[in-house]
Amino acid sequence: MDSIKSRINAFHKLGEFLSQFSQEKIEKKEGIEHNELFFDGFKHQLKIAEENNTWFTRENLLFSIENWTKALTSDNLTEWTSKENLGGNNAKLVAVIMAGNIPLVGFHDFLSVLISGHSVLVKQSSNDKHILPFLAKYLEYVEPKLKGKISFTEEKLTGFDAVIATGSNNTARYFEYYFKGKPNIIRKNRNSVAVLTGNESEKQMQCLSEDVFRYFGLGCRSVSKIFIPKNYNFDAFFNGMYQQHEIINNIKYANNYDYNKAVYLMSEFDILENGFLMIKEDESYASPIASVFYEYYDNTDDLKIKLWEDREQIQCVVANNFIENEIEFGQTQYPKLWDYADGVNTLEFLSKI
Repeated sequence: MDSIKSRINAFHKLGEFLSQFSQEKIEKKEGIEHNELFFDGFKHQLKIAEENNTWFTRENLLFSIENWTKALTSDNLTEWTSKENLGGNNAKLVAVIMAGNIPLVGFHDFLSVLISGHSVLVKQSSNDKHILPFLAKYLEYVEPKLKGKISFTEEKLTGFDAVIATGSNNTARYFEYYFKGKPNIIRKNRNSVAVLTGNESEKQMQCLSEDVFRYFGLGCRSVSKIFIPKNYNFDAFFNGMYQQHEIINNIKYANNYDYNKAVYLMSEFDILENGFLMIKEDESYASPIASVFYEYYDNTDDLKIKLWEDREQIQCVVANNFIENEIEFGQTQYPKLWDYADGVNTLEFLSKI
């Protein structure tokens, strides 16, 4: 019988392995288990991931890995798992259907299933299929008890006891029908927003640019909409965004910028733009790549009510002393292990199946 401690130790060792790969440098360290077998191979997997999906730039791949390095410490894993009763689980087979919008976006579900003592059956997105199987193999080496508990498939899912599925609002309807007879967590589209007052500092607006542009705005924690007071001065917003201006050098991003700009202009929408980002007044939450929507608010109480009513569409609210559970400027892409997608406690769900 494997223990929670051994599982925590396995993921801690994975974190140590990943610590060799950062945006600053990739450097082999002494004392990392099975490094001779895995270090060069992982470098190769990163290269393949970048070639397979041009949104997965080297910078964004390594940013994601750095975040997981920081998360996978013994202290973090112990604090996170101590909040749930994971000791006496009857091991089940949990299917995980992953999105592929940002690198390793499904890793938290993968980690949650295994750390809970269950087996995981992974169906990956074709956009993000190279890194996780390699990390799974590393885990099996550092903790042999995990062998046989991790499987990947591209076929129809069968034989599972519960499911965690992430997709679009359209695929969610299919998931809800198909998996209605099983315990499930089904996630739909979400976006993140920022509430601005016009009193933000230059530093806060620069930090907001990280929330807007990291992963090219493709993540559910990426800010795709801002709420602003009447007579807001957009200069402050664009000045803050400017530190990300080199993003237009990415060909795929530039193509999306040109395309969406043409659509807006042909539709005669009023837009403001600065050569790499467009903003448009719109009540929707999901803005196209290279654009951010904005909406005016008259008073803060009404805005709080609106955010509460629309909470099923919102992942993060970036603000400064505005609302409970808000996130500081520049911090949306640094979630903790206990910052659950959609606010659904994955470990609690897994402890009860």
